Amino acid sequence: MKTLAIDYGEKKIGLAIASTPLAEPFGVISAKDWQDKIRKISQKEKIDRIVFGISEGEMARKQKNEALALEKNLKIPVLLVDETLTSQQALAKMREVGRKGHEDQFAAALLLQQFLDYEDV
Repeated sequence: MKTLAIDYGEKKIGLAIASTPLAEPFGVISAKDWQDKIRKISQKEKIDRIVFGISEGEMARKQKNEALALEKNLKIPVLLVDETLTSQQALAKMREVGRKGHEDQFAAALLLQQFLDYEDV
């Protein structure tokens, strides 16, 4: 089963992908027309399901609405997953290995990896 993870933000969106038990960063897209971009990626990559990160507070409400609209639009299952602290974890890991930039795709990869690990239990 091929899974796409989305770390949704109002300006940019981090993506990760997995077709094995190992999540990989996939890229960052701008939030402008993001659902069309996700549709194209989903078709090209033959995505079976989407893991959509949900944070806290007002942003969580917006993310849930966006995820529901995406699921309705693409007709692919969209699973809501808690993304609390994944961005901070991604930044810390990147500092550890001396990398800079594109933290959104690494946050998406952490989110997806946590989902995959939990799903295996």
